[in-house]
Amino acid sequence: MPEVPGSLITYCSNIHPGESWRETFAALRQHIPQVKAAVSPMRPFPIGLRLSHAAALDLTAEENARFRDWQAENDCFVPTLNGFPYGDFHGERVKENVYLPDWRSPDRAAYTLRLAELLAGWLPAGMTGSISTVPLGFKGVVGEGDLPAMRRQLLVVLTHLKRLREELGRDIVLALEPEPGCLLETTDEVVRLFAALHLPADLARHLGLCYDCCHQAVEFEEPAASLARLQDAGVSIAKVQVSSALNLSAPDDALLDRFDEPRYLHQVVVRTGAGELLRYTDLPQAVAARPVRAGDEWRCHFHVPIFLDSAGDCGTTRSFLEDLLPLLPAGLLLEVETYTWDVLPLDLRRSTVTESIIREIQWLEARLRA
Repeated sequence: MPEVPGSLITYCSNIHPGESWRETFAALRQHIPQVKAAVSPMRPFPIGLRLSHAAALDLTAEENARFRDWQAENDCFVPTLNGFPYGDFHGERVKENVYLPDWRSPDRAAYTLRLAELLAGWLPAGMTGSISTVPLGFKGVVGEGDLPAMRRQLLVVLTHLKRLREELGRDIVLALEPEPGCLLETTDEVVRLFAALHLPADLARHLGLCYDCCHQAVEFEEPAASLARLQDAGVSIAKVQVSSALNLSAPDDALLDRFDEPRYLHQVVVRTGAGELLRYTDLPQAVAARPVRAGDEWRCHFHVPIFLDSAGDCGTTRSFLEDLLPLLPAGLLLEVETYTWDVLPLDLRRSTVTESIIREIQWLEARLRA
């Protein structure tokens, strides 16, 4: 295993299309060496690896050995997995299907157990790894009455993570990722529902958060207040997804139409001039239900490159990142996540995807140094 630096900065490979292991590995071989050469030439590079259910099953012992050899040859390692999208993440229509199966389902638990087994074999000794996952379920499908069923599936996974720590010395945290429109959405909901799970302490240590900056910025949360609330409640952050959203003041229909695409959900939160927060499941619903009014501020769950302070005529929530980053504890894994590359308006894709990833990581490193 490589000697691992204290500060981990990477990007999530969910930006690259591919559902099979063959496609996933091909994307890693194409992009990772270029990114590493640009941002981490003299130290091991952490891979933020997205594995679909199909790819995780494809990974035979022989393919796993091949991947481990490739990691060693390219001075890379895997500290975290993205286990949020179970199935096709770059299909024609993902939308609310990305949350299925949710945490009521044994299929979600079985998929996550497979990811844990794989990560335990890749994780450098002495490092805490993480698996990010669905924020329990989508509010249009599940409610708090489903919490007992979700708790049963979570206990299966958390018990296995405890066993991996005790028997193999591999420490892995399941990181629920709050997102607009989901059962875990705001920081207050996270704190309340984590408490409602009533987990024993030896299992609770294996449950934390994947804190996605785009998601919490869309909710109009204040970074300092959000982090303090989590700390006071004893909710740990396993990793931070460094991401940015659209921020629009009194947008016109033509501007909104640029970002209305059919693949992903683009949840919207509007803060009215009176300070009320209005939430919409997707951009078309927001446009249909809420006439644009002076004094309104719209935030839309559409990931844009983090180095942008504007996206054409739109603003971004980059200031959320600028406020949050100095507040984070040292050593926390930071994972740039701009999976929407293929659906960004063309004028925001003036470089290759690899060049954009490199620029995002370099922007993040510069902000941390500042």
